[in-house]
Amino acid sequence: MSAPRKARLEIPLGLLCSTTGTYGSVGQSMLNAAMLAIEQVAADARYDFAFTPVAADPGGELARYFSLSQQLLTNGVSHVIGCYTSSSRKEVAPLFERADALLWYPSHYEGFECSENIIYVGASPNQHIVPLAGYMLSTRGKRIYMVGSNYVWAWESNRVMRDIVESNGGSVLAERYLPLGVRDVHWIVDEIQTLKPDFIFSSLIGASTLALLTEYAASSGMGDRVDADYAPLTSCNLSEVDLQMVEPEARVGHICSAVYFQSTDSPANHAFVGAYRARFGGQSVTCADAEASYVAVHLLAEAILECGSADVERVRQCVVKCSIDAPQGTVRVDVENQHGFLTPRLGRSTANGHFDVLFASPEPVKPDPYLVWFDARRDVRGWSATEGRWASPRRQPLRVVQ
Repeated sequence: MSAPRKARLEIPLGLLCSTTGTYGSVGQSMLNAAMLAIEQVAADARYDFAFTPVAADPGGELARYFSLSQQLLTNGVSHVIGCYTSSSRKEVAPLFERADALLWYPSHYEGFECSENIIYVGASPNQHIVPLAGYMLSTRGKRIYMVGSNYVWAWESNRVMRDIVESNGGSVLAERYLPLGVRDVHWIVDEIQTLKPDFIFSSLIGASTLALLTEYAASSGMGDRVDADYAPLTSCNLSEVDLQMVEPEARVGHICSAVYFQSTDSPANHAFVGAYRARFGGQSVTCADAEASYVAVHLLAEAILECGSADVERVRQCVVKCSIDAPQGTVRVDVENQHGFLTPRLGRSTANGHFDVLFASPEPVKPDPYLVWFDARRDVRGWSATEGRWASPRRQPLRVVQ
């Protein structure tokens, strides 16, 4: 008769995901993926602990992010996976710093931040904005129209894109912002049709993204979507979840830069997608933010296994020693800034709501959240449109970032 298995240590894990509100669909995918990873950790005999999920839905409201974070931290939760927008991350960051807890931030973001109390699992600007800019400037042209949701993600993303475009002799025809959740984009599309940019850079999120996809498709027709007269919509946050929520004719031909697409061809991703669909339904789709939430749980589990404790300081020291075979490829955390080494990709959206991968980095790229190693003119000019890579990547001398 085998000895009874020793009871596992239960470690509370906060899940701060807005499953309702203007970006609730993406928030739900983040929660789903985190729950899947929690269940996988519980089923893995390597771990002598399990996570007890403590889920909270802020509904996309900043005040709720703050109050719910306070509740989690006051109730002894030291590790929280969540926040989608940069506004929500910045809203709660002081709470985590004051409590010396860890926020595992599972979303691409605009960079120019580094906190000892945040593990940045999503892409930094050099891992998504820079590849997109290099590809579009070398393949489509240098006249750009920018539109975004009116908060820090769009402000900073557009600032970086503008710097790259103008440093390479291009021009920004217009830069527009819409309040979160606004669906009135008719005037935006009219302006695009009048100005005729070479491409549109959108940092809209949630309901505004869906409105723009629908209105732009209606105004331009299906067409070839890759011909010289069509200005493609480009984005660093458009996802499979967004595409599933619009009609097929509104899904086609958009260019997205992300470190993960559901169409990524790897054994780890096939296993992830298969498990996700088995758990949440055969028609469910994954996305970059869902994958990052999944990765965050597994990175935390590996760090606890490595150091033998869920203590924040010990986890912080150990997580930089860990790497996992994630759906996107190998992921590890940079000891210099607590951001992830991630694998940049570019994809073109299809009528079935997925992305054909146009380019994938052959290896994970070191995070550069402050773009201190990036030269906007020299590095982008090194992009090879035919080879889908930078011909001679190099580390630039340190420069001041304001």
